[in-house]
Amino acid sequence: MSDLPRKAVTRTAKLAALPLGFAGRATWGLGKRIGGKSAELVARELQQRTAEQLFKVLGELKGGAMKFGQALSVFESALPEEVAGPYRAALTKLQEAAPPMPSRTVHSVLAERLGAEWRELFLEFEEKPAAAASIGQVHRAVWHDGREVAVKVQYPGAGEALLSDLTQLSRFARLLGPLIPGMDIKPLIAELRDRVSEELDYELEARAQREHAAEFAGDPDVLVPDVVHQSEQVLVTEWMDGTPLSEVIKDGTPEQRDRAGQLLMRFLFSGPARTGLLHADPHPGNFRLLPPEREDGPWRLGVMDFGTVDRLPGGLPATIGASLRMTLEGDAESVYEMLREEGFVKESIALDPDAVLDYLLPIIEPAQVEEFTFSRGWMRGQAARIADPRSPAHQLGKQLNLPPSYLLIHRVTLSTIGVLCQLEATVRMRDELEEWLPGFVADVPHPGTPASEGMEEAEAAGVAKVPEAAKEAAVAKEAGPTEKAGVAGVAEEA
Repeated sequence: MSDLPRKAVTRTAKLAALPLGFAGRATWGLGKRIGGKSAELVARELQQRTAEQLFKVLGELKGGAMKFGQALSVFESALPEEVAGPYRAALTKLQEAAPPMPSRTVHSVLAERLGAEWRELFLEFEEKPAAAASIGQVHRAVWHDGREVAVKVQYPGAGEALLSDLTQLSRFARLLGPLIPGMDIKPLIAELRDRVSEELDYELEARAQREHAAEFAGDPDVLVPDVVHQSEQVLVTEWMDGTPLSEVIKDGTPEQRDRAGQLLMRFLFSGPARTGLLHADPHPGNFRLLPPEREDGPWRLGVMDFGTVDRLPGGLPATIGASLRMTLEGDAESVYEMLREEGFVKESIALDPDAVLDYLLPIIEPAQVEEFTFSRGWMRGQAARIADPRSPAHQLGKQLNLPPSYLLIHRVTLSTIGVLCQLEATVRMRDELEEWLPGFVADVPHPGTPASEGMEEAEAAGVAKVPEAAKEAAVAKEAGPTEKAGVAGVAEEA
């Protein structure tokens, strides 16, 4: 397929055929079992065929269909190993490539947006795209001043395609649920749909990328290419070489995997603290591992595609750091109170604080130790624990709520952890939390300041609204064992 199907009826027909295809293969599987094949073998063949059809269609359609496929791709590590292979092969194809649009279409967009003499802006322009993604494709070129650049051209009709695809996908989200155990597909599709206008706005993307490029200029760990030129449907940025993270996942050395994982974790937490923006599309196709600039220098992480960001003026909410810290300290009551205040536990629901703590502790295992090796096995264990209807974790998880203001942060964090598990990287996560996450260290923002005062200063500075439970826990910790009961008593009376 060479062009973006724009007619709603064409796209809808392709997507609508997916559930029928799933049903047809289920019937095929039943026939195989009746014919004597083992259920395990049939299930494996069935999932392989399902994956191949699903991601072939998503990749061909680009638009919202492919965007959804890319969002799913970072969660393949949650799948059982016996079926992960087919999914892994199909999903990773979406991270780096998709069928390109014809040269005539590219030329038409460039002429419309850059002017009829657009070729004069470039010393060289490669007709074959270097990469094709969900709403646009990238061409390598040389700008008129001699700089190597990446020219991102938006597919004509991408906006209509995005909305149409995501609307259609949401109609049979339940059928897609088994793809990733323990994951609710419908909110993911809804959140992607809500971000359509931002994804299409190259002016917003250019602004976010410029802010990151300026902040990380000269940084020893992270490189963000600067913006060279921007107009509607066309974005020109500095070219960046390097090894795509998808290749590091496939063939990287242990050293490369660990370095990429550490830098990915560092960027996740330092980005919002330094720029007030959260890069919200952390699939491997958007990152490069850059070789050392000198022989004894460190590998760096190259970051691309700022089409989707979350605006966090004070960095990540201090509530996240405070709740993580109190969970690690085993303070079940304070954690539960904070979750209630922030809307994670609705007023109409009463839960056992100790059960909530038991639910959270395995998830934050990487923060409990100096360094942690992420793996597909660990991810599968977490997914199975939460997905199994017979488990206490599943029953409790169903009663928790995800407030809208945390939705994108939650997805980005889970996606990043998914990539770390694909990398099988050993990471010092706690180092990054202590350095960059507000509220995780009790005496921030100023070392030596009592925790309660530090939280009040953070709140006053606009870092985040700090729940009363976090302030009370900090005061209690400072007060020591003699005064702690009195603080708790005052809280109860209040």
